[in-house]
Amino acid sequence: MFDSLTALEIRNYLPHRYPFLLVDKIEKVIPGSASPIGDKIIGYKAVTQNEPYFNGHFPGQPVMPGVLILEALAQTAALLIFYHIPNAKENYYFYLAGIDEAKFRHPVFPGSLLQLEVEIKKIRSLKFCVAEAKAFLAHGTEKELVAQAQISSALVPQKKECI
Repeated sequence: MFDSLTALEIRNYLPHRYPFLLVDKIEKVIPGSASPIGDKIIGYKAVTQNEPYFNGHFPGQPVMPGVLILEALAQTAALLIFYHIPNAKENYYFYLAGIDEAKFRHPVFPGSLLQLEVEIKKIRSLKFCVAEAKAFLAHGTEKELVAQAQISSALVPQKKECI
């Protein structure tokens, strides 16, 4: 279990690597009253001008693709699930199973700091999770909603033998 994670510590939980690791920091995990239902995680993604997708999305007016904002939220959700399951990385793959009710409210430009918030809404057999996910532009103590979605995910046991 962890309360916060640095960029290097996140790599101990998620298999993603640059340029596809889209969570830079976990600030805190807030336990819910009906753990793990209601648990919430708050993380961050610093959106720099050097992100490789800005070369083509869009030249002259770079905007972070919405699908990558959703991926950052899904990675944050994975960290919240891994918070509850010891040795999850060694025993399970975490797969995105669905995205519902996705809405994009504001473009994300280079130089932005995304605050990623995910709250567990439903768990079935500790293998399937539904979470409410929101991304905000962080402006000091204020924040502006840029995207939200309901994210479903599944933990699938790793197969130990090769085919």
